[in-house]
Amino acid sequence: MTWKLQAISGELEGQEVIVDRDMLVGRHQDADIQLQSAEISRRHAAFLLKDTALWVQDLKSSNGTFVNDIRLEQEKLLKEGDIVQFASIKFNVLEPAKVRVEPEQPVAVDVEIAAAPQAVERSIQQPSEAVATAEIPKAVEVVEKTAAQSMSEQGMPEIAARDTNVQLTRDGMPANVGIPKPAPIPEGVDLQAQVQPAPVATPEAPSVADKQLEEKKNTSVGLITIVTLVILAIIAWLFFK
Repeated sequence: MTWKLQAISGELEGQEVIVDRDMLVGRHQDADIQLQSAEISRRHAAFLLKDTALWVQDLKSSNGTFVNDIRLEQEKLLKEGDIVQFASIKFNVLEPAKVRVEPEQPVAVDVEIAAAPQAVERSIQQPSEAVATAEIPKAVEVVEKTAAQSMSEQGMPEIAARDTNVQLTRDGMPANVGIPKPAPIPEGVDLQAQVQPAPVATPEAPSVADKQLEEKKNTSVGLITIVTLVILAIIAWLFFK
């Protein structure tokens, strides 16, 4: 795939230039695209191929390089239909033709039933009653067990069985069962004596008279302090006067 430039003005008008590599434009004898017009610089511009993209760059020419009537300050990516102009000479940019890849057609595969006639005949002639009854899952009957039955299965004997193993006395108490004795009562302890709770001291709330006396006392102390400060201030003023 190669880019093409079609000259639409100037000395190459009507001609097409193939751009298949980096190419120099100018009046220099080593230029790939030589333009002999006096307004073209010796090294006017350059076309640059980057992968499959085409760029154009001005090489500080006197009369400038333009793309779609806009003067270039840096290299510019070109596309189909852009007008590249060197001074007053214009070229039309032609993008390479893209190769169209058609999708592959799916291959139809015919399956012939006649390839296995015996297997098909067996599947058709087999009656529904031929299905083995063992293949049909049977419903599992769930029987709920009582707590006593569960305890019995785990090793706990039932109440009736436990009653036969327990021997009772004439009073109806189980025999061969040790009864714990109470702890001995220490000497000198009177069980009938009533324990009186210890009195709890309740703080007395200050009376109204006490509060008034305290307030008067605080007021007197405050007045005495203020008078003392005033006297000291007067003495200090008379001393430093």
